[in-house]
Amino acid sequence: MVLAADISRRDRWLARSAGVGHGRSRVMAVNWRAGLTCIALVLVAFIAGCSGGGVLAPVESRDGYGPAPRGYYRVLRGDTLTGISRRTGHSVSTLAAWNDLGPPYRIHAGSLLRVGPTRAQRGRPATIAAGSGRAERPSAARSDEKPQTASTASQSSSTKATAAGSAARSSGVTWQWPVNGAVEQSYRAGDRSRQGIRIATSPGAKIGAAAKGSVVYSGSGLKGYGNLVIIKHNDHFLSVYGFNRQLLAKQGDRVRAGQVIAEAGQAPNGKYLLHFEIRRDGATVDPLGYLPKR
Repeated sequence: MVLAADISRRDRWLARSAGVGHGRSRVMAVNWRAGLTCIALVLVAFIAGCSGGGVLAPVESRDGYGPAPRGYYRVLRGDTLTGISRRTGHSVSTLAAWNDLGPPYRIHAGSLLRVGPTRAQRGRPATIAAGSGRAERPSAARSDEKPQTASTASQSSSTKATAAGSAARSSGVTWQWPVNGAVEQSYRAGDRSRQGIRIATSPGAKIGAAAKGSVVYSGSGLKGYGNLVIIKHNDHFLSVYGFNRQLLAKQGDRVRAGQVIAEAGQAPNGKYLLHFEIRRDGATVDPLGYLPKR
């Protein structure tokens, strides 16, 4: 505080001098000294804050946006895709493909970019079988599969139902459907346009949380999802709800299973649909492997 008081006394002296007509140079000196006073006061406040209790105030981001969900990056002012590429370890082309970006790769402050799966999953194009913890190739890549007969199809259906129940149990999350409606589009591993399922709804239909958890994102900053809610259920699982007309849950809210979090809206094709994803460790999985059979 000595510095601030010292400067303040000099300012008063200079102000008196300026008042008796010492000219423009004196006035400029007063302005300059006043500027130093402001800087000194800011420094004093900053030092006092740092020495207070040793507890820093929580920081969301440099631009005041909320924190990004796991597997995503919040774009800040001055960011470039090249810079984000260096920080995340993914190539520019990979990030561009994941986020549907084309040259010249313009990104906007506040938007969310998908920056890929967790470190353990980097570079693995195969999907993770739900609940198994081991990698499996997409079925389309298997050249040794035999055509299904009626009996093998029945066995396959039974096996899938058993696997779905097993996946849901192993997730540690009790899942339920977020809205009633037919599945208009199914999940397809490796297809960026089909990273979840799309469920037919009606205008303003109530969208419920598929399981209890915390809302980690509520907004419209992620390209291709419209008004979006993301819920974290545990350290491994997120659920994603896109194409909403109105968001009713806020970031930071704790929600119960079935609690209304949004009202249904229109997809880009004009239909009333809910885009729904389940993500395990940042990577998409087939929601039908976790939701109860109906």
